[in-house]
Amino acid sequence: MPYRWTDAEGHAVPSPASDSTTAADQLHLWPYRSLPRKGFVFFIVATVAMISLPLFAVLGRVELWWLLPFIALAVAGVWWAISHSYRTGEVLEVLSFRGPELHLIRHDPGKRPRDWEANPHWVRVEMHASGGPVPDYLTLRGGTREVEIGAFLTPEERRQLHRELQLRLDQARAPAAS
Repeated sequence: MPYRWTDAEGHAVPSPASDSTTAADQLHLWPYRSLPRKGFVFFIVATVAMISLPLFAVLGRVELWWLLPFIALAVAGVWWAISHSYRTGEVLEVLSFRGPELHLIRHDPGKRPRDWEANPHWVRVEMHASGGPVPDYLTLRGGTREVEIGAFLTPEERRQLHRELQLRLDQARAPAAS
C-alpha cells in the first residue's frame, strides 16, 4: 500500500489494526507509482529501439538526416511527459501522533507545505461515501476545520486507512481517559 506507519525513529511498524503493542508515531502517505524508475529507463530504451527500426530503410541516404530531428523530438517529448508526471506526483502527507497534538503536513511539489494541528481527543475520522471529490472520501475533523487525507489512494485503501486511523486515534485517547 502507498502508506506506511513508523515509530519515533522512522522504523516501519505494523498497522494499528494488527495485534502489535508498538504504537505508531507517524503515518506517511504517497501516490502509487505504476512505473518505477527502472521501468522508466526500460520504456525509454524500448521506445528508442522501436522508433529506430524504420530508420534502417534509409541508412546511408540523405533522408535519414531529415528524420532524425523528428525522432529525437518524439523521444524527448515522451521523456519530458513521464518526468513531468513523476514531478507532479511527488505528494507526501505525514500525520504525526506526538505529544498532545495530532499534526498533518502535506507536501506538494512546487508549493509551500500545508499543515494542520488538532488535539487527538477531539479529532474525528470521517468517511464520506458520496459527495466528495473521490469515492469514499476520507477526512479528519478537529474543531471547526476539516482536512482531507489520502485522496490519491484507491477507495479500498481509504476504507482500510479509515479503520486504522480510528484504531490509532482510540489508542491516542486511551491514556487521557485513565
